[in-house]
Amino acid sequence: MHIKRFKDAQPYEAPNHFGCYGLRLQGFEQGGPENQWVGYSQFLPGGGAGPDSTPFEKVYVVLEGEMTLTIDGNTTTLGPLDSCTIPAGEVRLLENRSNQTSKMLVVIPYPPES
Repeated sequence: MHIKRFKDAQPYEAPNHFGCYGLRLQGFEQGGPENQWVGYSQFLPGGGAGPDSTPFEKVYVVLEGEMTLTIDGNTTTLGPLDSCTIPAGEVRLLENRSNQTSKMLVVIPYPPES
């Protein structure tokens, strides 16, 4: 078992994110998960990510607030405990269109070079 306390989570900057403060909850550490890492993203009002894609799938779980997701011109808003999977190569735009900070868990496999 590998336990990591929230107070020990380290910040990271995700490419092509704006108005976002990310903390790595699990991953990229001795004894941590071998297949994926878990991030905690806090998006300020007007913050977001993209539009872009990654060569691997990712899972989003909204914890608080709401995030608007646009893929192929289709827009949907995710609220607390809503989740989605973004397939590899799918271009997405993620935006906090509200006036509250939105908090989200992100689960992503390790990139091949790690």
